[in-house]
Amino acid sequence: MDVGLAHFLTDYGMQPAELGRKVEERGFESLLLPEHTHIPVSRDTPYPGGGELPPEYSHTLDPFAALAAIAAVTERIKIGTGVCLIIQRDPIVTAKEVASVDQISGGRFLFGVGAGWNREEMENHGTDPKRRFSLMRERIEAMKAIWTEDEAEYHGEHVDFDPIWSWPKPAQKPHPPILVGGNGEKVLDRVLAFGDEWMPNVISRDNIEPLGERIRELQQRAREAGRGEIPVSGFAAPRDPGSVERMAEAGFHRAFWYVDPEPRDEVARRIERYAERVGELQLT
Repeated sequence: MDVGLAHFLTDYGMQPAELGRKVEERGFESLLLPEHTHIPVSRDTPYPGGGELPPEYSHTLDPFAALAAIAAVTERIKIGTGVCLIIQRDPIVTAKEVASVDQISGGRFLFGVGAGWNREEMENHGTDPKRRFSLMRERIEAMKAIWTEDEAEYHGEHVDFDPIWSWPKPAQKPHPPILVGGNGEKVLDRVLAFGDEWMPNVISRDNIEPLGERIRELQQRAREAGRGEIPVSGFAAPRDPGSVERMAEAGFHRAFWYVDPEPRDEVARRIERYAERVGELQLT
């Protein structure tokens, strides 16, 4: 059972290189960065957390630029997206960005992906929210082709291109692990169709055992499909040793603790406090 961190890097918070060094120095296994290209000023989609949308959503740094900076000053921690909104991205460009960061980091990239929740944001990218899950699948399938084939091509309903040359290829073979985010009814179908890991939101201690039931369903379906055990990472997991131990018993492989986006000094203090809690864990 590993513990990593997730954090909204903003233009008013800690710089990427300093964040990466602190996370590695304090012994965490990994670090994820979320993504929002922009936030529409007028929108009807309610914030899933309730109330007003926090400012970090419109102030967050581009994850791939920030992760490249982090990769350059770290040696051990895994780094990745939590999550990349692939439905708002060109798959050919994104495949090159993923491969580039994986090369720069020496094969430490985790590709967390999701279909998003802000419908107005999707629409500004030309994405029909009603078709986002089929679009997500095709874009990931197309990127897998680019990563693994010298002359890649893909022909689908949403993504269509003839043979192309695109290097670099990822350092990890066949490609970085794809962590499929989400808790929806059909998320396990997506994990089994094109994912390597599942990354549900935990949020509350009350969600651990119910998610454990879904983990058991996932592993049973994986066995029936001839696959091995699928790792499960809990995003926004409760930040206390007891909950992490319960998560391990429920079948989770990793917990991501969310570090609130605050000014630099407060972020540094939170990382120190969370590192002390990791030291209290009794896990193997």
